[in-house]
Amino acid sequence: MTRVLLSLAVLAIFLLCLYGMWRGWRRRARRQAEVLPEFPQPPAETGATMLETTGVYVGTTIGDDWQDRVAVGDIGHRAEATLKLTEQGVLVERTGASALWIPTAQLDGARTARGLAGKVMTADGLLVVRWHLGDRVFDTGFRGDDKDVYEQWVQALGGPA
Repeated sequence: MTRVLLSLAVLAIFLLCLYGMWRGWRRRARRQAEVLPEFPQPPAETGATMLETTGVYVGTTIGDDWQDRVAVGDIGHRAEATLKLTEQGVLVERTGASALWIPTAQLDGARTARGLAGKVMTADGLLVVRWHLGDRVFDTGFRGDDKDVYEQWVQALGGPA
């Protein structure tokens, strides 16, 4: 009987922790929705694709804080993705989530990094695209299937921001 009660207590604590994390995520999304500008939608035609790679969209963070993940809408959700550099900007086509569009005029450069949005890799394991929207600066992280193309992306987007 004692084991059953102890097991139920541990389960209750676990469920309480999950509920707290869910509420915290929702509160963060509401708080950010009030202060962040609306993210641009991809245009119908993005122009010719100059670079393309597949991998995992890690997330988008605010400014220089590599852990301050954007939670508005589904932007904070990791997903398999295709990263495309087109004539008009950078398109992140995510599987099971909305696309993320960064117009060329808002691009501030790219770099490689070890971590972003709570995801930590080996040195230079992530490609990070820095961009701005209004007066806010964002970093969008992508973990490519082929890390050998990172240098091409950094050069094409203007080097470290």
